[in-house]
Amino acid sequence: MLDLVITGGTVVDGTGAPGRRADVGVRGGRIASIGPTDEPAARRIDATDLVVAPGIVDVHTHYDAQLFWDPTASPSVFHGVTTVIGGNCGFTLAPTSDADTEFLMRLMARVEGMPLAALQNGLSWDWTSFADWIDRLEGNVTVNAGFLCGHSALRRSIMGEAATGEVADEDQIKAMVGALEQALAAGALGLSTSRAPTHNDGNGQPVPSRWADDDELLALASAVSRQEGTTLELILAGCLNGFSPEEVTLMTDLSLAADRPVNWNVLGVSALAPEGWRQQLEASTEAAKRGATIVALTLPHPMSLWLSFDSGFVLDGLPEWREVLHLPKEEKLRALADRDVRRRLAEGAASPEAGVLGNLAHWHRLTIAETFAPANDGLAGLTVKEVANRLGKEPFDALLDVVIADGLRTGLQPPVFGDDDATWAERATAWLDPRTVIGGSDAGAHLDLMCGAVYSTSLLGHAVRDRGLLSLEEAVHQLTDVPARLYGLRDRGRLREGWWADAVVFDPASVGPGPIHTRDDLPGGAGRLYADALGIQHVLVNGTEVATDGKAAGATPGTVLRSGRDTATVQASGPS
Repeated sequence: MLDLVITGGTVVDGTGAPGRRADVGVRGGRIASIGPTDEPAARRIDATDLVVAPGIVDVHTHYDAQLFWDPTASPSVFHGVTTVIGGNCGFTLAPTSDADTEFLMRLMARVEGMPLAALQNGLSWDWTSFADWIDRLEGNVTVNAGFLCGHSALRRSIMGEAATGEVADEDQIKAMVGALEQALAAGALGLSTSRAPTHNDGNGQPVPSRWADDDELLALASAVSRQEGTTLELILAGCLNGFSPEEVTLMTDLSLAADRPVNWNVLGVSALAPEGWRQQLEASTEAAKRGATIVALTLPHPMSLWLSFDSGFVLDGLPEWREVLHLPKEEKLRALADRDVRRRLAEGAASPEAGVLGNLAHWHRLTIAETFAPANDGLAGLTVKEVANRLGKEPFDALLDVVIADGLRTGLQPPVFGDDDATWAERATAWLDPRTVIGGSDAGAHLDLMCGAVYSTSLLGHAVRDRGLLSLEEAVHQLTDVPARLYGLRDRGRLREGWWADAVVFDPASVGPGPIHTRDDLPGGAGRLYADALGIQHVLVNGTEVATDGKAAGATPGTVLRSGRDTATVQASGPS
């Protein structure tokens, strides 16, 4: 007898093959049959006029903390995601010690936009080793969840405060290798690291991984080579603005030292400078000449960013702004009301030193995306220019008055970049390039800046249905099988008999992301940006339904993915 049968749907199996009408039978958490079946089942799901596809695999989520208070990994699960990978960019919560707890909390709050109140109130922080940390999730997650070991936590655990500002000596590198090997043996899926100039800790200093030299990185990569089913993930300065020859050499050397692919993030695609992203992908071509694999993570949709004076993230990069935006809330409110402070902030934002962030200084172009105070009722959806005209004020003054009335919580949206036809076409070209993998949701991070969890439904709705940029079958392949094969996930990423029954049932006519809004549902009363999913009717993880029409079922059938047991080795020559 089957535990479940999904009947009448169009099965899009993840391989890219044409969809076909078939029933999907499930038994013992795995797919027992695909095709007509007369076998009785304990439960049936009618998928007539719906698509039955593999669960989506999101390889870049930063859900390390959230899963402890939200085992569903919301809202990703409602957007069809059944497998998440955390520990990205060199940032994870273990290994650590009591002495480093405060440092890690403030680092994650600063660099990944996780509210400090949520980190303080939502986690016990009583673990030390990677094994101790990851074991706590066993049996307590709705989705499948795997984690890389973050270089910054690893380095801090060995070097202490010296991890910031010092190059590791031979003994320290040896100790780091040993700690990494312990994490890998416990199930870490590999190593992640960062040299991104934008990654600073809670004190404004470069994160620990940015102080590592090439010898340290190569030693750690070699440790990765000795554990089955592992990989490498990183972000370098060139990921943001084009690789230097030295960075291409480093990524290639790391891939060869680990005998694993290197996945870097994130590839931005624009029709304004198409030569830029194409040149970045040449790093993969150069690496392949030496037998290495470099794969770029790329977003499938235009990123809609929200700005907030509450956290100040991004805005605090403007000259003269950091000191003000890092004040305690009441002091910040008083400062923003001060005429002299306003003048200083306006001049700093308009100065040549603001660089690309100076584009934000065109305050009139910002949209008031969300307000909270009764005094601001009716302003949501208006541009700052429209609000200024209504109030008879200069745009910057009008903006700050609205923000102050909202207690700093106002959601502000810059013009969406990359929603033009030409850029969508460029992105579609990038999706199909074998040197890329789709993802980069950052779904558990930057919670007041964006809601990246919508990437899957955005691709299926906007790119496939609305724009016809690629077939449904190819889109599902890119969302499921491609990332699963890159990370070597065993028996996941496709609908195939004998494979795990991770599946999503959706309506292709209505699938898409809902509007972004704020939800105050994090520990400590902190808020986050959130978007519901449209058209996703059923989500199954390991054969158990975990979400129905946007509501969690309360089940926790997810597997904590461990290297070797749940992942196979993908060698430097690339996924098969």
